[in-house]
Amino acid sequence: LGNPVEFSMIELAQEVIRLSGSMSKLAHRPLPQDDPKQRKPDITLAQKTFDWNPSISLDLGLQRTIAYFQERI
Repeated sequence: LGNPVEFSMIELAQEVIRLSGSMSKLAHRPLPQDDPKQRKPDITLAQKTFDWNPSISLDLGLQRTIAYFQERI
C-alpha cells in the first residue's frame, strides 16, 4: 500500500545508491507533465478498515529488495 512518510525521488535514488554500494550517477531530466507532485499515500482507509499500518521501514525494505536482486543477478 505504501508508507505515509514523504521523501523526494532524489532522496530515494540516493538511498538506493548508498545501500547498494552502486557507483551510479543521477541524471536530472525534465519532469513529465503528468508527474505527481506528491508521493505520500493516504493510508487512512486501510488503517481504519483493516487496522493496518506499515511494519517495515523504507531502509529495511530497500535492503531486502537490494539483497533479493543481488542474489538473482
